[in-house]
Amino acid sequence: MMEKNLEGHQERKSLWELFFILVLLIYPLRHINIGLDLWDTGYSYANFLYMGTDHMDPMWLFSTYLANVIGHMMTLLPFGKTLIGMNFYTGLCAGVLALLGYYFCTRSLQLPKAVVFLGEFVALSLCWCPTAVLYNYVTYIFYLLGVIFLYKGLTTRENKNLFLAGICLGLNVFVRFSNLAEAAMIVGVWAYGVIEGLEWRKSAEGAEKKKWLGAAWHPIWRNTLWCLGGYLAAIAVIFAYISLRYGAGEYLSGIARLFAMTDGATDYKPAAMVYSLFGFYIKNFYWFKRVCSFIVVAFLAYNLLRLMGRIKLFKQLPEWIRRTAKVLAVLGCACIGGFMLVWMWQNDFYSLGYYEYHSMLGPGIVFLMFTILIGVCKVLWPGVKKEEKLISGLVVLIVILTSLGSNNGVYPSLNNLFIAAPYLLWQFWKFCTEKSLLKIRKISMGLLPVKVIFGIFLFLVIGQSIGFGAHFVFQETRGAKETVAEIDNNSVLAGIRMNEERARWMEELSEYVRAQGLQGQEVILFGQIPSLSFYLQMPSSFNPWSDLSSYTYDTMVTAMDKVVEEVNGGKRAPVVIVDRMYLEQEEKLHPDKWQLIVDYMEKFDYQLSFFNEKFVIYER
Repeated sequence: MMEKNLEGHQERKSLWELFFILVLLIYPLRHINIGLDLWDTGYSYANFLYMGTDHMDPMWLFSTYLANVIGHMMTLLPFGKTLIGMNFYTGLCAGVLALLGYYFCTRSLQLPKAVVFLGEFVALSLCWCPTAVLYNYVTYIFYLLGVIFLYKGLTTRENKNLFLAGICLGLNVFVRFSNLAEAAMIVGVWAYGVIEGLEWRKSAEGAEKKKWLGAAWHPIWRNTLWCLGGYLAAIAVIFAYISLRYGAGEYLSGIARLFAMTDGATDYKPAAMVYSLFGFYIKNFYWFKRVCSFIVVAFLAYNLLRLMGRIKLFKQLPEWIRRTAKVLAVLGCACIGGFMLVWMWQNDFYSLGYYEYHSMLGPGIVFLMFTILIGVCKVLWPGVKKEEKLISGLVVLIVILTSLGSNNGVYPSLNNLFIAAPYLLWQFWKFCTEKSLLKIRKISMGLLPVKVIFGIFLFLVIGQSIGFGAHFVFQETRGAKETVAEIDNNSVLAGIRMNEERARWMEELSEYVRAQGLQGQEVILFGQIPSLSFYLQMPSSFNPWSDLSSYTYDTMVTAMDKVVEEVNGGKRAPVVIVDRMYLEQEEKLHPDKWQLIVDYMEKFDYQLSFFNEKFVIYER
């Protein structure tokens, strides 16, 4: 009978895990048919579809090379030339990322499955970046694999795992060149060696204790060499392949431009990126302090009541009164937490408008700050197992390093919580399930109010993240709203829901392109509309997003000279499509670049051939 009950229990656990896995895999696909983004989404897909130096900026091709290769392979799959199809394939990458985090946390770290599932669900919900920006999600996959192999290699002393960790981080340099910052994960290797050396010192006796540093040094340099070997091997193989296909000089010149482009795009300067990152933390430190203040107030009030309960007069009261007082003390903590939520909402810490970043940004950043704080405390706290110290330190490094190399401040870290979110929820779950008291001299202080207030804050984070995940769809600088319309004259956009205004724009533009047979014709796009290259299936003459600050004026001069040369040589002149709003602006962004296009059109006698509310087309 007991065996049957055990089998039934195991079967229910297996069914629950299957449910967790299916949800994590399918959940990222919830919005694949919603929203029409004119910026990053179609821009990424155009680069995948027309990958190569003919239609891409070499700097962008080589600085995100592996992401472009993977994206290009997706375009060769069924429906890979449609928006909904590519959203499906790239969305699966986010699901794979969540499953990797789930299996690592439940198998290697042995964390509770339900806690991990909730953490991965929160991580997916906070993924504000469209999955089309594959260099982010492939970065996170290789980064997570690197962390998994690093953890396994250090805790099991298996050199092959350390070598594989180095390979993953080395490959990531070719997924996105700014991933060079991930090499700082080697700090985890060194720190773990020191932790092991200190543990060895505890077990040593007499004069042997002084040799702990030497005992730590040997595994440190050995593990470092294995990681470095894998890292350099991956870089050497991919660099050799690119050199054979494109030429080493072509690759190096593209990467050199990556460093030079900071002259125009100042937000990509290392100092500017670091300042932007820590600026978010500094700004939200106010709210971090406020949450801590509510915890302290509840802690003091609760323990004051506990101390009163030890008074002889209180002990003489009936049992039901004493029990009621304890219940009221807990409810008082909950009321303080509820007041905290209302006060923070009234003071604009978060909002219930889930179509915008503001709904999750503040709670998400404070969540990151608590993750860093708890991770650091676990690393430094005596008595914590070395494996927990290791994963705590790795989580801190992930949170910090993910945002380095990006001009988006702390946003990338919020997009990569696939270990950090389960980790913090696990730490809270463990804290709540342990009977813990804070002893100050001979006075024992209850930590129940800390659990209640911090639990209410986590409830806020989870609720805001789920609301954000359910409603937010990336669309330029804001989320898509009122996505009720579809168009039926563009096969790329078939089945995509968008607002009525965008549907009208695209339907009129798509009809003109179809009627004039322009599909497949090269195009010059300007005015923040790079997605049109993919949506209209028109390859860019050079870079579909040439009005980006990172695409320098000098680079565009060279590209335009090449177009002039090709047209003079008999090649069909590219179509020029511009955002009408850009033309009507008195102070145009990058007017020098626009003047290059104007001069080119005047040279070859271009004429206005189409316009609507949003787009203007010029043709020769």
